[in-house]
Amino acid sequence: MDTLVTTDWLSQHLDDPDLVVLDCTVHTLLDEGGDFVRNVSGRADYDHGHIPSAGFADLTGDLSDSSSSLEFAVPTAEQFCSAMGELGVGDHSRVVLYDRSLSVWAARVWWMLRWAGFDRAALLDGGLKVWTEEGRPLSTEPATRHVKQLTPVPRPGLIADRDEVFAAINNDTVCLIDTLPGPLYRGEQQSLYGRPGHIPGALNICAVDLLDESGRYRPLGELAALHDGDRNARNITYCGGGIMASSNAFIMTRLGFTDVAVYTASLQEWAADPANPLVVGAY
Repeated sequence: MDTLVTTDWLSQHLDDPDLVVLDCTVHTLLDEGGDFVRNVSGRADYDHGHIPSAGFADLTGDLSDSSSSLEFAVPTAEQFCSAMGELGVGDHSRVVLYDRSLSVWAARVWWMLRWAGFDRAALLDGGLKVWTEEGRPLSTEPATRHVKQLTPVPRPGLIADRDEVFAAINNDTVCLIDTLPGPLYRGEQQSLYGRPGHIPGALNICAVDLLDESGRYRPLGELAALHDGDRNARNITYCGGGIMASSNAFIMTRLGFTDVAVYTASLQEWAADPANPLVVGAY
């Protein structure tokens, strides 16, 4: 199984006994002025209709560390694997992940699986949007899967922390990539986290730009033109909460970058501390 599968592929393999499909949707709510309000679980929409046999992977719940003050904080590998096991994901499973918008939430779960040592996972290209536009069936039946054993084999290098990012500012061998929209990167739009701007030295490659108008990922040639850096260097992606950054990390992995990490705490941690510098304007 490739790390990116089509709706045709998934339709043909839905009944494979080792295949686990998971809806990873989270909704970002905005007020009438377009300002961020909060993130909420997509469980209600899942209950109203999802890809047949799909379970629900809740990034606002069991897949995050509820003891942290940071939203979507990464739990321990053992906690994460236990939660995935409850969803029927085992050491010998194959997993297809999707969401209802931009594939960024699915990409975050894909990256966490990879961080935990599991490589048999893929994103559904175009997610539920393309699936429904093609007239494919939906179900309201909850998934019924046996609990499986998913053994954690952590790869700590796939997640960067604040100290590594701070050190990277003055390290020309490390590439920082801000995956937020340009106005946020440049500080032209008010940040959700108090202080505007980007981490010094960071390039801007917005995760939304990885997709075409249908919501599918662009061809690899176009994506390679966006990510034209050193494929053997250390690359660290970030955004507001490590979600959009996971989509870039997913694509960079598909492009053959060998040392990619996601700063999962991202600007929600970075901007909260005045000791962490931010730059307003273009790179």
